[in-house]
Amino acid sequence: MKISRKIKNIKPSPTIAISSLAGEMKRKGINVINFSAGQPDFPTPENIKEAGIQAIRNNHTKYTPAPGIPEIREAICRKLKRENDLEYTPDRVIVSSGGKQSVYLALQVLLEEGDEAIIISPYWVSYPPQVSLTGAKPVIINTTIENDFKTTAEKIEKYITDKTQILILNSPNNPTGSLFTKNELEEIADLCVRKNLFVITDEIYEQLTYDNQKAFSIASLNDDIKKITLTINGASKSFSMTGWRLGYAAGPKEVVGAMSKLQSQLDTHAVSISQYATIEALDNGAESTRKMRESFDERRKYVVKRLNEIDGIKTNVPKGAFYIFPQVSAYYGKKHNDTLINDSVSFCKYMLEEMKIALVPGSAFGDDNCLRFSYAASMEDIKNGIGRLEEGLKKLEG
Repeated sequence: MKISRKIKNIKPSPTIAISSLAGEMKRKGINVINFSAGQPDFPTPENIKEAGIQAIRNNHTKYTPAPGIPEIREAICRKLKRENDLEYTPDRVIVSSGGKQSVYLALQVLLEEGDEAIIISPYWVSYPPQVSLTGAKPVIINTTIENDFKTTAEKIEKYITDKTQILILNSPNNPTGSLFTKNELEEIADLCVRKNLFVITDEIYEQLTYDNQKAFSIASLNDDIKKITLTINGASKSFSMTGWRLGYAAGPKEVVGAMSKLQSQLDTHAVSISQYATIEALDNGAESTRKMRESFDERRKYVVKRLNEIDGIKTNVPKGAFYIFPQVSAYYGKKHNDTLINDSVSFCKYMLEEMKIALVPGSAFGDDNCLRFSYAASMEDIKNGIGRLEEGLKKLEG
């Protein structure tokens, strides 16, 4: 049996793999503290769960239109106007099985073999392989902790060629928590309009921002950039609905229509029950999100403070999401017994095996000097886990 080369060339999601490994260790009775999770540790709010249960009772368990039921697309339009200053009609909205699926559909309909897509590193792990699956080339712009893991329009322009079709933005960012300001986005928008560079903006963490910061939608800045932007969001992070698999995208009618046509040949449509539950989330979930955001903020402040107290660790201050991306490369070259730490993978492997804490290597996100630490965990686990991290670092010699 022959497996296609393009599938052989992609790797499984490292974040899911490490989280699964930590879960398996826990099931074996090993006391692992998991900081690899890319999902809120809160239950889905009760009103949203009840809306899903009611959808089942009302027999909303049949096929729906490929882009989603009219009611949810209308709810998404209300949300985008209310919270993002974006005005769309339902025929410019598609609902899919998670934000990841929305990104995949968009890339498949916008890219061809030989095209290029610009991705800012650190990046969410799925962007490069999803671009590669289209036959296009991921073009990576590296950033550093010194500039808060952000780039500029001036630097982006240097990477644009006659093959460049797309710029992928993710703000607030996974894994760094960095957030583009309105002024920074305006400069990027001006560049993209001037170069006719299509923008896919992944705004899945937009409700989780801190320090009185706001996540701006680049498509809201003016009509010109709106015409060449696809805005992607979903229910997973803001409403703790990761398992419900509900994402959505809004943008130019021809792009959304092409995505809908492709989706009709893949999974047909997003789960009907999840669509009804997400209407409730979008219309009446703000208070639950606010409480969740306050808890994340408390943890964020503690994690930043504690990590900055550890010699050799350098952090930025995340303004959004629920991750921090500390630089740990000062410990590369050190050893514990026969274990040599020489990159982010060996660092995280050592911490998992020796200290029983699960972290994600920064190499998975394009920066081998760092690791991703998710503070979507209880404060007790965070305190104990950072204590283990500190203890593990003290064991290293050399």
